Amino acid sequence: MTSDTVLVTGATGHVGNVLVRKLLEIGQKVRVMVLPGESIASLHGLPVEHVSGDVLDPGSLEASLAGVKHVFHLAGIITILPGDDPLVRRVNVEGTLNMLRAAARCGVARLVYTSSIHALARIPHGTTVDEDVPYQPENSYGIYDQSKAQATLHVQQAARDGLDTVIVCPTGVIGPYDFRGSLMGAVIRSAAMRQLTPYVDGAYDFVDVRDVADGLIAASERGRSGESYILSGQRISVRYLLETVREVTGKGFASFKVPMSLAKFAARFTPLYYRLSHATPRFTPYSLEVLESNSFISHARATRELGYQPRPLIDSVRDAIHWYFEHARQSA
Repeated sequence: MTSDTVLVTGATGHVGNVLVRKLLEIGQKVRVMVLPGESIASLHGLPVEHVSGDVLDPGSLEASLAGVKHVFHLAGIITILPGDDPLVRRVNVEGTLNMLRAAARCGVARLVYTSSIHALARIPHGTTVDEDVPYQPENSYGIYDQSKAQATLHVQQAARDGLDTVIVCPTGVIGPYDFRGSLMGAVIRSAAMRQLTPYVDGAYDFVDVRDVADGLIAASERGRSGESYILSGQRISVRYLLETVREVTGKGFASFKVPMSLAKFAARFTPLYYRLSHATPRFTPYSLEVLESNSFISHARATRELGYQPRPLIDSVRDAIHWYFEHARQSA
């Protein structure tokens, strides 16, 4: 990459703030677009240019893109709750369309879009998930998956229309700098704090947030226009993930396995729980489906073309725990 300004949308999120840190480490001039009134605690102290913008406001996008050569578009809404959510669709689909149009008008040299492994069609166990699996905007697994698939198809069309775009699809992201507290981050944190930790049988592919950020930068430098790259890590069971926390901390904690049938019954009350507590429940129909889905996911293309090499997951868990405790100490 050159020393030209790069714009990062969604910079306050987990992947976003780590990407900003990585870009600064390699000497990039970074501009971050944040929503009016949005907390920027995850970017505190970082030497970046802040601009106010909203993906649903095309005028603000063009102002944010002035003088920008590369864009990392991460802005979006993640939800694992059931049911339709018009705002999720608007932000993830219409917002991405607005950004693509603004990037084309402003002469952006390359746009790297962060999609999701969940935008791909679910395929049966026994087969490997790779970039040959199609994006499936009509899938039945939730508005988030649908919206990310729809947006990704728009990014591919933009590439065919002449805008240089690259797509990356991370799997389950864990690791340090998790300021907002992701679902799996909360599981790791509660176990590290020796709290009672319920879990269900199941497994998924988890990847270090720093490796995802490195993959995004590599995609901006070496990715083929219009191409998709899966950024996966290591497939492990939830039980083994908790055992890894025990190994890292050297301390025991109480955990118990919730039968999948009971977890699915409890998940029926997810919307009510969310409305009453304003907190994301541990078990939702979506999260349980993910843990039962095919999670044999290949990052061979990213390794071959981008030089992508994810670190061992035990390093991710260890660094996440150390960051949690250090962040809690500084915040006290």
